[in-house]
Formats: sequence, C-alpha cells, structure tokens
Amino acid sequence: MTKRDHSDEDGDARPGISWRLRIILVVLTVIAVTMVLVTNRWMTERATETTRNSAEVRMALYAGNLLNELQRTSVVPLLLARDSALIGALSSNDYVATSQRLISFQTEIGSASISLLDRTGRVVGATNRNLLGTSYRNDAFFVDAMRTKETVFSSTRRIEGAFDFTYSRAVVQDGQVIGVVAIAVDLMKYERAWAGLQDAVLVTDSEGVVILATEPRWRGLKLAEALAVQDPPSAIRRAFQLTADWAQEPPDAYLAGEAVLRADARVPFRGWRLITFTAYDGVRERVNAVLALEIMGFAILMAATFYMLSRRAWSRSLSLQRESAELRLLNQRLQREISEREKAQKELASAEATLAQSSKLAALGEMSAAVSHELNQPLAAMKTYLAGARLLLQRKRTEEAMSSFQRIDDLIERMGAITRQLKSYARKGGEAFEPVDVRHCVSGALSMMEPQLKVRVVRINRQIPRKPVMVLADRLRLEQVIINLLRNALDATKDVASPQIDITLDEGQTVSLRVRDSGPGIADLGNLFEPFYTTKKPGEGVGLGLAISSGIVKDLGGRLTATNAREGGAVFEVQLPLLQERLKAAE
Repeated sequence: MTKRDHSDEDGDARPGISWRLRIILVVLTVIAVTMVLVTNRWMTERATETTRNSAEVRMALYAGNLLNELQRTSVVPLLLARDSALIGALSSNDYVATSQRLISFQTEIGSASISLLDRTGRVVGATNRNLLGTSYRNDAFFVDAMRTKETVFSSTRRIEGAFDFTYSRAVVQDGQVIGVVAIAVDLMKYERAWAGLQDAVLVTDSEGVVILATEPRWRGLKLAEALAVQDPPSAIRRAFQLTADWAQEPPDAYLAGEAVLRADARVPFRGWRLITFTAYDGVRERVNAVLALEIMGFAILMAATFYMLSRRAWSRSLSLQRESAELRLLNQRLQREISEREKAQKELASAEATLAQSSKLAALGEMSAAVSHELNQPLAAMKTYLAGARLLLQRKRTEEAMSSFQRIDDLIERMGAITRQLKSYARKGGEAFEPVDVRHCVSGALSMMEPQLKVRVVRINRQIPRKPVMVLADRLRLEQVIINLLRNALDATKDVASPQIDITLDEGQTVSLRVRDSGPGIADLGNLFEPFYTTKKPGEGVGLGLAISSGIVKDLGGRLTATNAREGGAVFEVQLPLLQERLKAAE
C-alpha cells in the first residue's frame, strides 16, 4: 500500500515538472522572438539613419567639388576675351602663335581644353591642334556667345553618350564681335572618381536629364527612365529581396533589383540636382551582428535553464556566470561603439583638413569641422561615464552603473542630433523653419550650460520681456548660437575677479539678443568671424564657434555683430527679423 502511494506521488511529480518546463520554454521563446523583432527594428532604424547621414555628408562634398570646378572655370573666358594677344590675332588673322599661347594658359589654369574661334565659327587656335580648322558655327556655345556677348554655359551630348560642358564668350573689339573663346570644363573627372566609391551618383539638369552618372547607360535619359525598377533575375534572388525588405525600412528606390537609400541635393547652378544611392549592405551587417549576439544569448539562456532545473545546487553560480557573460558582451558592444565613433571623428578631421586646404571659406568644410568640434564634449563625457560605470560594476553597484549607461545613451542621441544638423547647414531655404520663442531658446541654452556655470561663480543678469518674442527659425540651431556666445563669455571672464554676463532681449523693428561679458574685450574685431581664427591658447579652441554661429544667423535672415563696450568687455548682438515681418515679406 505504501509502495503504491509512493509510485503515485512520483507519477504526480513528473507531470508537474513537465508542465513547468513547457511554461518556461514558451515564455523564453516569446521573449526571444519579441526581443529579436524589437532589436531588429530599432537597430535597423539607427543604422539606416547613420548610413543616410554619412551619405548626405558625402553628397554635400560631391556637390561642393562640382560647384567649385564650375565657378573656378567660369571666370576664365572673361579673362581670355580681354587678352590683347588673342584680340590682335583675330584682328590681323595671324594665328601662328595663338595655339601655343592657349597651351600656356591651359597649363596655368588647369582646364580641359581652350579653343579660339573666328567670327565664322572656325577654330583658329586650340590646345588640341587636331581641332584647328573645325567649324562650330551651328553649335550652341558659339551661337549663344555671338548673340549675348556675355559668358555662356552649354552642355552638348556626344555620339558616344557623354556630355561636353563648355564656357564661351565673345571677343569684342571696338564694339564689334571678332571671335569667340571657348573653355571646356572637365566634369568627367568627378564621374570617374565617383565610379570608384561605394555610392551610385548621378547629376541631372533642370529638365531632369542625366548629364553625369557613375553608370554610363544612364546618361541622356530622364531620371525616371534611368532608375526604372528591374525585377531580380531568379526566384532565389526575389525571395532574398522580400526577406531583406521585411527586415529593414522600406527602401527609397531599387537599382538593378537591389534596395538602396536615396539622397539628393540641389546644386546651385542652372537647376542641377545631385542624387546618390547607397546600398543597405552595411546596415544589414551591423544589425545581423547584434541579432546573432542576441540569438546566441537566448540559446545560452535556454541551455542554462535546463541545467538549472537539473542541478539546482549550481543555480547561483550559473546565474553569476551568465551575468558576467552579459556584462562582457555589453562592454564589447560599448567598445565597438566607441571605436566606430573615434573612426568617424578621424574621418571628419581628415575631411576638414582637405577642405581647409582647398578653400578656407568653403561652407562644407565648416560643417565637417563643426561636427568634429561639437562631438568632442559628448565623447569626453562618454569616456568619463564608462570609467565610472566600470568602477560601479566592480563594486556590484549595478543600478548606479545602469544609470551611467542611460547617460551614455542620451549622449549618443545628442550626437545623432548634431549630425542630423548637417542637412540644415547645407539647406539655403527656410522650409524647416517654424515659429520659435527666443525666450525659450535662451532658457534652453542656459540649461545646457548649467554644468559649466556650476563649476565657476559667474553672475548672470537677464533682461527678458514677459511676452513672447517670436521669430521664424530652427530652434536647435538658434540655441547652438546662444550656447557658443555663452561659452565665449565664460572663457573671456576666466581671469576676472568678479565675472558677470548680461543677457538682454529686445523687440523693436527686429529682435535683438545681446550677450555682454565683463572680460578684457576683443583686440581684433575684423577677423573675429573668420573660420579657424581664435584668440584662445592652443588646445582650448579651434576658432570655429563664431564662424559657425555667424553662418547660422545669416541662414535665419539676420546678422551677428561684435563690439567692445565702453565700460569694458565684449558685446555680441544677434539681430533677427520679427515673425510678423517675415510673414509679410513672404506674402
């Protein structure tokens, strides 16, 4: 009787354990699937945004180089049309030394080719001697130059599909046109350079016709025709495409059946547009790596669960080992994130140096340097938080360590917001502007400067109206200007016994925001807003804050000025148009 009861108890125990296992397995499976789906979605959005921002930076560099080449060459016809030797050759019909002179000009200017045509359209001098005697009397560049007597730009498609880009200008003597000088612009070199990059790049004219492209078959076609969707060639490829599209954001376009990110920008020249296409390969690689780690972690977790049920005596040690493994994985992910950020910073620094050598005042160089300038502080803060989190973890203070990780995540969000500003820097229009209360911008800037203000005892005097002071602007960029002015004021009062900063906001015909410090003032006001000009000691600044702030204020329709106050100290004034005035002007 006792034996039977014992057997019944064993039989009751086995089903109990089985049901517990089933419940645990179901719960772990649901958690694993949910985590994988959520992580895939979140990581895909983050990686896609990072890839898109990088593509927009590269696109801005492409457009800047293209526009620089066009602007550099546009002044050459005017200079050559006034050359006395060329005018004399056309007047006397003596072209013996003309070609050699044009070759010397080509060496100095660096243009593709230079041609001199008489008034009948016949080539009488050229850097390419094979063109001598060729007639272009019916070509657009010759006809337009003869009609307008100004520098004209024309693009002509060759038989093989490529385009010739030419600047031409009439040569005038005593009010009469005696010939035309034509300068060929070598834009194909950029097309060849783009062909070796990871992006597909094309340029369209004002009519939407592709004139430059990394794919030669696109030239001469309308944009819609060039980007016609092509089905993948096989069922396996089609299934792979459906899987990829489900696992990522809806693609912007398809090229040869491949999903790509699209970014386009206006080139401020004759209605041209530059469009780039970036593959999703890098996005999927980063997301898949994280998903693989998660799946591996859940597999280990399920195996550990079985082991814990069979060996409950080892449950505590297994739990500690699992937590240690998760912490190591987390540290590795953080180290990879930091390495990627440092690599991005180095790449931006390299781009900054290159742009500074080509054109010190190029706006795109300022944007790249601005990103490097603004990312330094979040990176330094992340390093500090990581060091603190490591000590907290060693002392088993997990909750406080997680708080540090949350601060790191907030800093990463801030860095992402800074990189997204690049598009705002490159935009000349006001389509992203909105009504903004300047008082809120001042409060937000002071809140962001609170850590620096706590370090030193600085008296802040604010004279701000009680009613709203509205302007049409981008709040994030306007706050950046105010923060830069406050930082400069703090630096100026570093060696002052009783530092003081006055903030005054007035509303009259315009909105005027003045920031005055009690420092020694500014010695050189003329070069103050030049990029890379700074009065600080080496290592304390790169001279970009005021240059960037001045550019932002100009984009907002205002101006930034600096003066020295009579009673001492520097005064920076931001003047912006009132919201009502902007709306009336727009109407």
